[in-house]
Amino acid sequence: MMLLRTAPLWLLLALLLGGCKDDKAQAPAPRPVLYSVVKTEQQATVGRYAGSIEARYETTVGFRTNGRIASRTVNVGDKVAKGTLLATLDPSDQQNQLRASEGQMASANAQWLEAQADARRQQELFDRGVGAKANLDNAQTRLKTTRASLDQTAADVQQAKDQVGYTRLLSDFDGVVTTWRAEIGQVVAAGQEVLTLARPDVREAVFDLPDEQVATLPANARFTVISQLQSEVQAAAHIREMAPQADANTRSRRVRLTLEQTPEELRLGTTIYVELSSQASAHSRLPASVLIAQTSQDDAHAKVWVIDPSSQAVSQRQVQVLERQGDQVLIGDGLKDGERVVRAGVNSLQPGQIVTLDAGTGQ
Repeated sequence: MMLLRTAPLWLLLALLLGGCKDDKAQAPAPRPVLYSVVKTEQQATVGRYAGSIEARYETTVGFRTNGRIASRTVNVGDKVAKGTLLATLDPSDQQNQLRASEGQMASANAQWLEAQADARRQQELFDRGVGAKANLDNAQTRLKTTRASLDQTAADVQQAKDQVGYTRLLSDFDGVVTTWRAEIGQVVAAGQEVLTLARPDVREAVFDLPDEQVATLPANARFTVISQLQSEVQAAAHIREMAPQADANTRSRRVRLTLEQTPEELRLGTTIYVELSSQASAHSRLPASVLIAQTSQDDAHAKVWVIDPSSQAVSQRQVQVLERQGDQVLIGDGLKDGERVVRAGVNSLQPGQIVTLDAGTGQ
């Protein structure tokens, strides 16, 4: 007490300032951490399968007459409008048949004109009383016969013209060429498959579902179609058609899904994932690294570090581990939507320790 009373004022100030500096040196600096934001889900993933986007309606088209392919005017992947010329045949045979039919019609027309004139003469002679009834009947019969022949040859000409038209293969609807099955110079028969056209306006997801999964397919199963190249491009879907029996080689069934919405990015041929899920209790999916090491093998007493949004201090909280899925873990009770949990360096934190959240580290 005597020392304090007699000590100079400057010495007391130095002691106080030195104590403050020691306290500041001992206070730990806030530690940067990686974190994950809790997002509650109501769906449980049952399986994920690879597939593709295909057209619901595909038509294999061919020529309606025989011939040798002379040209192809479109290629695989081309979009075509209704009425677009797709390919042609060499029309020589059909044109020759048309000329022959036209010649036969000209002959039949000449015979019909002659029969008309003869029928008029016989009618005039009969009306004057100098012609025989038998001659008139024969002339009228010949008139009817030549008229029938003329009609027949006219039909033959029209059919020959149609055959010439059939040497030009036209699209019956707006579509996309997906397959060519014949080449220039190839001789094809009427109705033979030449190319396949798909209608891009009605698209669906197609994938193979393992046969054992069919038996356990949940009644409330939900399907989500996800682009493999753009995971943000997704669409809900439902089953339109499932193969009645499994493929003998793959032991899987071909499933076709109707898309409830059709994003433009899901074009024909797009490779996709089909995620099969079902209704489940509320849970959140987090990296398995959020679990504190001493409890990571004891799911019944698992704990995580939760970051207080106001003070940025961490505290331990017990959570319910529903399932482990590789490097992820499904958490049931214990966490709320929007809370932040530490996902890296969890074993070097202390209760109440202040942390900082670097921009871009939340996942």
